[in-house]
Amino acid sequence: MIRVTLPYHLRALVRVDGEVRLTLDGRATLGSVLDALEQDYPVLRGAIRDRLTLQRRPFVRFYACREDLSHESPDTVLPAAVIEGLEPFLIVGAMAGG
Repeated sequence: MIRVTLPYHLRALVRVDGEVRLTLDGRATLGSVLDALEQDYPVLRGAIRDRLTLQRRPFVRFYACREDLSHESPDTVLPAAVIEGLEPFLIVGAMAGG
């Protein structure tokens, strides 16, 4: 089971408190987690990544085990601690401005 932490605005959109838990079939990759998240919560389609290109939206970042995975390939396997449920996969809304 993969634990996913969403930013507040996305938790409000899917109406959940705390972490989301996902069960994956197959390898636990960055892309498979996002696929499962959008399958379980269809309202998130287009919010985290573009509907057509599946590219990460600007100002959305992905972290796991203190590593920035935002620019990694969707085929990147998640760290063992995330796969084992010891650490969450974090989806973070980046801040910008001056």
